Amino acid sequence: MTLCQALQDKFFGEEAFEQVLAMDGKIYRDFKGRKTLRFEHAGKGYFLKIHPGVGWREILSTLLNFKVPVLSAKDEYKAILALERIGVQTMTIAGYGLRGSNPAKLQSFIITEEIGNAASLEELVMDSKLPTPTPVMKRAIINKVAEIARAMHRNGVNHRDFYICHFLLPINWLVMGKVAADPPLHVIDLHRTQVRSRIPVRWLLKDLAGLHFSSMDAGLTMRDRLRFICRYENRSVRQVVENIPGFWGKIDRKAVKLYRKFQRHYG
Repeated sequence: MTLCQALQDKFFGEEAFEQVLAMDGKIYRDFKGRKTLRFEHAGKGYFLKIHPGVGWREILSTLLNFKVPVLSAKDEYKAILALERIGVQTMTIAGYGLRGSNPAKLQSFIITEEIGNAASLEELVMDSKLPTPTPVMKRAIINKVAEIARAMHRNGVNHRDFYICHFLLPINWLVMGKVAADPPLHVIDLHRTQVRSRIPVRWLLKDLAGLHFSSMDAGLTMRDRLRFICRYENRSVRQVVENIPGFWGKIDRKAVKLYRKFQRHYG
């Protein structure tokens, strides 16, 4: 296991791994072999994700549903390193550990530094108490999301939960960044992310449809969506129009299907 310098007096000795697994804090998730909690040390906030082992039943159930099981924190650890290599802002690793050889009984954890005073893009849409982006800021955010998606996909990284709730934006930028052209967006929740040399089309469709679906209530116009496509493809409007009925048409249909399913369950 590895720990940053700031946490080496928090978890130490031969029992350090057990100390991490037994950590208390504000729990954000505790479901299906993964627990996420927040804790503080020396005045700084951290998020800890613990993977205690999923068991063979959960692995088989996931595989039978044609899904890829998440066995440990290793996927998120590798994904963070991959995003750092390509210059996409994400979480900062403060600790990581993995032990065991049986896939069903792997024990692991990852600790990341808290991204303080930030809101997700979903919160920015839903929470009226947050500052409202100006039109210039809105365009900058759309361009930045497209650039992040392009960088990830061009470098073999697909998120698998690519929704606007997984983009964090510091509140200070909303208050002070009216002339800033580059929103400091952070991509989070990478535990299902896959890293490979090339992404199969089905996973590109899933990521991009997830973004489209999750932004359907964000008040985006057709021009906004066209701006995203142009920035993602790095091509002119005239050039991207040729792809809209095919590739982007598939994304739109998949996103609408997701939205209708969501409305049936939660609307």
